[in-house]
Amino acid sequence: MVLESMKQDPTRLRIPGPTPLPPQVIAALAQPVVPHRGEQMTPLFHELREQLARIHGTSGEVFIVAGTGSSGWEASIVNTLSPGDQVIAAVNGGFGERFVDVAGRFGMEVIRLDAPWGTPIQPEAVQRALAENPGVKAVQVVHNETSTGVLNPIDKIGPIVREHGALFITDSVSGAGGAPLRMDEWQIDIAFTGSQKAFMCPPGLSIIAVGERVWPYTERASIPRFILDFQRMREAAGRGSTPSTAPVNLLYALKAACDMMEAEGLDNVMERHAQLGELTRAGLQEIGVELLAEPGYYSPTVTVAVLPEGVTALEVQQLMRERHGIEIATGMGPAPVRERVIRIGHMGWTHAPEMERTLEALDDVLEHVPARQVAAD
Repeated sequence: MVLESMKQDPTRLRIPGPTPLPPQVIAALAQPVVPHRGEQMTPLFHELREQLARIHGTSGEVFIVAGTGSSGWEASIVNTLSPGDQVIAAVNGGFGERFVDVAGRFGMEVIRLDAPWGTPIQPEAVQRALAENPGVKAVQVVHNETSTGVLNPIDKIGPIVREHGALFITDSVSGAGGAPLRMDEWQIDIAFTGSQKAFMCPPGLSIIAVGERVWPYTERASIPRFILDFQRMREAAGRGSTPSTAPVNLLYALKAACDMMEAEGLDNVMERHAQLGELTRAGLQEIGVELLAEPGYYSPTVTVAVLPEGVTALEVQQLMRERHGIEIATGMGPAPVRERVIRIGHMGWTHAPEMERTLEALDDVLEHVPARQVAAD
């Protein structure tokens, strides 16, 4: 059975999140629960926030919220903006679309900045959009677009947004911890991620890093908020806690994961992800599968591949599961993309042998897809 094979070898989980859990994280999850505001949790919480700040490359605040990475979209908007504010939402994939959706639901005047799926958001396009819309209060760009495998050049976009005077908000859910992220240097004001991606933990935590420029905006923002209120988070964090009950065991797990990352060395973690991306892309091209992302903008954490004509993503996903017990993801977005692409994660607790096994399995599966067999006959 597939479930049994996953128990024996959790590294067969090759979707772009949730990702496999290393033994250290599993052991941390199994620790006894302690008071969430007690003397054992407070120092751990302070140290964990310091580690997360280093990983994000910021001297600002880092908040840990009970919720998935998606909580970051809502938190970044309700704490900084008011209905009617102009925002630019860059869209080159499914998660850029979600920025549009969330901002629209809260009454923002959303200005879309579109690029074809598989291509990056170009800094020059952001500059033009800001010049055409001088009243823009915030620019939203996905760091690592999980739906396409594109790593957007946020390091070049941040200074442009800062020069305009707007806030720069980035979704780094599948980026932080696996792709370089230097918030302060790149002039990013808010970056958010989730525990279930490169941080090697179960779903359930949103990690939100907030720069100093954000705080005046929080005083003017008029959208009511409570659980996701940055001011409440900041006050509680100063005491080594969270505004409401902390998910103690998830914090244990995240601490264990951050310890692993720092023991490996953050530069080494980034290099490992970059090499895994290169290995995966080369292997896919070797077996005749095209890449969706534009060269030069490849993600180090997830690769999106376009299947041969006549082969559907659902067929390949099912055969990978049935023949090899390996889980991959199908596509997102409009039908032509969703039905023809597969997404393979190589982030977190992942190394070359797992990716080599996945590529061998995919090569085998592509020889056994019914549509291709019929065509060959």
